[in-house]
Amino acid sequence: MPSLVRLRRSIVQANIERQQLEVQLQLWRQLLQVAPMGYLQVDEENQLLWCNEQARQLLNIQNWEPERSRLLLKVVRSFELDELIEQTRHQQQQCQCEWVFHPAISDAEALSRQRSTTLRGYSWPLPDGQVGVFLENRQDLVTLAHSRNRWVTDLTHELRTPLTSIRLVAEALQERLEPPMRNWAERLLLETNRLIKLVQDWLDLIQIEADPSKNLTSRPLELPVLIQSAWLTLEPLAKQKQLDFAYSGPDRLALVADESRLTQVFLNLFDNSIRYSPPQSTIQAKIVLLPSQNAPTHVQIDIFDSGQGFPEADLPHVFERLYRGEPSRSRSVSDYQKDTANPAGRATDRTSQQQPSSNSQTAATSVSAGSGLGLAIVRQIVLAHGGSITAHNHPETRGAWLQIHLPYEEVTARRS
Repeated sequence: MPSLVRLRRSIVQANIERQQLEVQLQLWRQLLQVAPMGYLQVDEENQLLWCNEQARQLLNIQNWEPERSRLLLKVVRSFELDELIEQTRHQQQQCQCEWVFHPAISDAEALSRQRSTTLRGYSWPLPDGQVGVFLENRQDLVTLAHSRNRWVTDLTHELRTPLTSIRLVAEALQERLEPPMRNWAERLLLETNRLIKLVQDWLDLIQIEADPSKNLTSRPLELPVLIQSAWLTLEPLAKQKQLDFAYSGPDRLALVADESRLTQVFLNLFDNSIRYSPPQSTIQAKIVLLPSQNAPTHVQIDIFDSGQGFPEADLPHVFERLYRGEPSRSRSVSDYQKDTANPAGRATDRTSQQQPSSNSQTAATSVSAGSGLGLAIVRQIVLAHGGSITAHNHPETRGAWLQIHLPYEEVTARRS
C-alpha cells in the first residue's frame, strides 16, 4: 500500500512539473511571437517543429501547422538554410550565414509582387540533435548600402572632371611661376593628385564590392614572378631609403587569378612597407603551400617589414574604409601641415597620412598617395578571389605583417 501511495504522489508531481513546463514553453513561444527576429526549430531529422510569425513572413511559410511536423525542405526551399542547420549539427557550435532568399512562388501574379530578401541566420545546437535558427532581415541595410554606394559613385564621378581641370591649371602654373610662388603651385598639384587618387580608389572599391566575380579576369599566372615584378615597380622608392627585398618560397607556382588586381594588392602592400620601414632594413615576402590530406589547397603569402607595426587596438580595424587610429582620428590644420612637412607619421592603415614628395617622379611612382583606402581595396580584391587577409605584428621583426590565403589548384601558367 505505501508503494502505491508513493507512485500516485510521483504521478501527481510529474503532472505538476509537466504543466509548469508547458506554461514556460507557452511563455517562451509568446515572447518569440512578438520578437523582431524570425525563429524556427527543427528536430534531428530536419522536420520543422515550430516557427514564429516573423519566420513565416520572412520565409513565406504556408500550409504548415504546429500540430504536425513536416520536413523543412518541403516547407522552405532554401539550400543555404539547410546547409547552415547541417553545419551547426555537425560542428555542435553556433554558426551564422547570410544569403539572398528567393521564395518559391507558383502563382505568376504573386511572383511579380514577391521580392527576394537578404537574410542572416544565427543557429545554435540543441539537445537530441535539434537546431534552433534566428533569422534577421537584412534587406533594408543592403538597400541602404546600395543607395549609399550609388550616391558616392555619382559624386565621385562628378568630382573627376573639376579635379582634372585643377590639375591642368596647377601644371601650367608650375611651369610659369618662379620660386617661391612655384612651391605653392607644386603643393596644389600634389594635393590635387591626392584627391584624384582618393576618388579613383573609392570607385575601384565600390566596383569590386558590387560584383566581385564580374570584375575579375582570371587566368593562370606565376605568383612569384608577379610579386617580384610588383617590387621592381616600387624599387626606386625603396632605394631612397636603402631598403632590401627578400623573397623565400618556390621559384615557380602557377595560380589562377586576375593579374592586374593581384598586382594592385602587392603594390599597395609594398608601398606601405616602404613608407614605414626604417632605413637600411629589409622587406620580406614568403610563399608557402598549405598541404591537406590529398594535395595543397591554399597558398599562404606573408609580407612583413621591420617598422613600428600596427597599434594592437587597431588591428581589428585596419581594413576598414578611412579608419584612423586613436591618435590621428581628429586632425587639425597644424597636424595637416606637420604631416606635409614630415611625412614619416604612421596612420592606422599605413597609407592615410603619407604626403607625396615634391619630386614629381616619386609622386608618380607611389601607388596609394595617401587615400586611406589602400588596405580596404586589398581586402576586397583578396575576398573576390575567394581568399582571406589578416593583419598582425610580426613576432621577430615587430613590423607590420600581412598574411594572405588564396585558394590553390595546380595549373600550368602562361609564359610571360
